[in-house]
Amino acid sequence: MFDHWLEPTTKIATSAAPHSWATNISFYQGGKGSLSSKQCVLIGLDATAADAVREALYPMSWAFGDLGFTDLGNLRKTNEDFVIPLLREVMDSQLFPILIGGNPNLFYSQFQSFLNLRDLVSIALIDEQVPISMDRKKSSTKYLNHLFRHRQESVFHLSLIGAQAHFTDPAIIDWLEEQHYEYLRLGQARESLAEVEPQLRDADIIALHLDALKQSEAPGQLNPSPSGFFLEEAAQLCRYAGMSDKLRSFGIYGVDNSAKRKLAPTAQAVAQLVWYFTEGYYQRLGDYPVTNKGLTEYVVDWKGQEEKLTFWKSPRSGRWWLQVPAKTSRKQQRHRLIPCSYSDYKKAIQQELPDRLWNAFRRF
Repeated sequence: MFDHWLEPTTKIATSAAPHSWATNISFYQGGKGSLSSKQCVLIGLDATAADAVREALYPMSWAFGDLGFTDLGNLRKTNEDFVIPLLREVMDSQLFPILIGGNPNLFYSQFQSFLNLRDLVSIALIDEQVPISMDRKKSSTKYLNHLFRHRQESVFHLSLIGAQAHFTDPAIIDWLEEQHYEYLRLGQARESLAEVEPQLRDADIIALHLDALKQSEAPGQLNPSPSGFFLEEAAQLCRYAGMSDKLRSFGIYGVDNSAKRKLAPTAQAVAQLVWYFTEGYYQRLGDYPVTNKGLTEYVVDWKGQEEKLTFWKSPRSGRWWLQVPAKTSRKQQRHRLIPCSYSDYKKAIQQELPDRLWNAFRRF
């Protein structure tokens, strides 16, 4: 089934305790085998980095019951044109890919493969930089350049989380505002991680660049710096990401495998991120609102206007959405309920609304 693209990995040597990952997941050996829809699959975009992560991950405890999880192995080649058809096949098979790699330019393959499923894509990136430059030339550090140069019309929304102002061109911030994209600085994100959850819940695909973490948390980064998220904070963001029913793929990029002494502690950090993402995935409640059926409606009068704001709350998870108060095209229909928080609802009652939600309205 995936033999053309992947080298199956051998089972990582561990103590093989009954509660460990190694004894509770499957290892792909070719053909369809035990693969079934809705399960997670691990794919190494960089064999050295992914194998190091496996060494750290598979002795960890398995706390996810009968969740299906298969290690598909590592890519035979790492060029974009080779990766895209693999990821399309994975998602067409209703599998959820977790990608581990070094070269962040492969995020384009993650994005392009999703276009096989949907025309308009919402993206969330966790990174210390805004990986875009005004000249749009292809670059390993500005890995969104190629995407925005060729496929910007397919990007419905972009949310940048954890960016640091001292790494960011002010002209790019102005451009992001013009496009009604979201730019959430590191300090703002760390003030309340729970308020970041709606942005992650809104994404079809998510990528986390290891540079978003402090160098001390993951020393084997491509561009290490002393500031960034603590590992515990990044793990919480990964858990939120995993909980989103809308999300269709998740990638961790930026592992520098050239620094051998730094690879092991970095792999341990990545393994924890994968663990907490999987915990979130296991805790999915299936309440992504394709329609508002089954949700509780809350209507807010808005500053004497005839148009009212309509919020929806899921009784299953307690999560909130705000309905776009405008007609939406058929392509935009699945984006018309905007993830938000209870605090957003309380602010609306006080006749206030965060800029994030105003920008969301403007995208329609």
